[in-house]
Amino acid sequence: METKYQKVADDLLRKILDDSYAIGQVIPTEHQLCDIYQVSRHTVRQALRLLIQQGYLRAEKGSGTFVLDYRNAQIERPTSTKTIGVITTYLSDYIFPNIIEGIEEVLRKNGYSLMLGATNNNPALEEESLKQMITQGVEGFLIEPTSSNEYNPNIAYYAQLKEAGIPVYFLNAYYDILDLPYASLDDFSAGYEATKFLIDRGHRKIGLITKLDDMQGKLRMKGFVKMHEVAKLSFQSDDIATFTTQTQTSNINEYVNRVLQSDNPPTAFVCYNDQVASQFIQLMEERGKKMFWDFSVVSYDNSYLAEAHQLTSVSHPKKILGRDATKQLLGAIEKKKQMKIIQYPAEVIERRSVRAL
Repeated sequence: METKYQKVADDLLRKILDDSYAIGQVIPTEHQLCDIYQVSRHTVRQALRLLIQQGYLRAEKGSGTFVLDYRNAQIERPTSTKTIGVITTYLSDYIFPNIIEGIEEVLRKNGYSLMLGATNNNPALEEESLKQMITQGVEGFLIEPTSSNEYNPNIAYYAQLKEAGIPVYFLNAYYDILDLPYASLDDFSAGYEATKFLIDRGHRKIGLITKLDDMQGKLRMKGFVKMHEVAKLSFQSDDIATFTTQTQTSNINEYVNRVLQSDNPPTAFVCYNDQVASQFIQLMEERGKKMFWDFSVVSYDNSYLAEAHQLTSVSHPKKILGRDATKQLLGAIEKKKQMKIIQYPAEVIERRSVRAL
């Protein structure tokens, strides 16, 4: 979850990027910012320090805090290198190889090569990949955002790329603060449909395990909540487990212990993805519970793990997403076409992990 100072920094950055605070302009004083955001001076100073470090602001004693020309880096659009930079969070054997396969298929047909990087959901590694690829002169980027539901210190690079006319197209998620196109599963609908699937099969107390440093987890949680509203069902805070990249193992362990100690545990669970579902199932079975008989599970991505565990899972477009995103990017590079947002409908693939009550 965002801290107070990150929220203040995020809003100030929005105003800088949309020219509400123009380059060279003095922004409101610390005292005024405290009143605007209803936070302490310490919080305001943390937010300003972050934006100063990122090159958006400059503080001058006695004069105020000025908006810098964050486009100073002068990133130039390269002459044709026929190379596309692809940055994903992971390159493991989950769904990412299928996405990359779709990307490579379209690039190969159009005479392009690929430069690949992975961030492990770490903004510092994202920055490293961006710097390297900018230096190499790639003509465009396909990027899966890093910790997309949190403030990202690399926003400056994306603003500079946009200014230089180097197209960026996001995969699976997006940064709220940037007006850039993306291709993704309709994650709100996915959360809604996964929850509906369980409710339609008689489950009335449903648990949720979701990731909150990525946009997908936030949107899937919104779908979970909305379906409960539509069905006029309530849920308890103890029924929900949230985690981040760093806290996944510990938080899910803690949640399993809480569920097993409960006098009225959920009968079914919606898990953030097949990997999380696999971890959850293993922990439950180690403690003597059996999937389908003792609890039901729905997850997302319809990966090889869904087949291995016979998981009911919301399908992810994978290779199709990779193809479509690459076509959008190449259209912008070669024909100056405006890139469009693509959202894929949620389809629940039924297997044996759900027992009707």
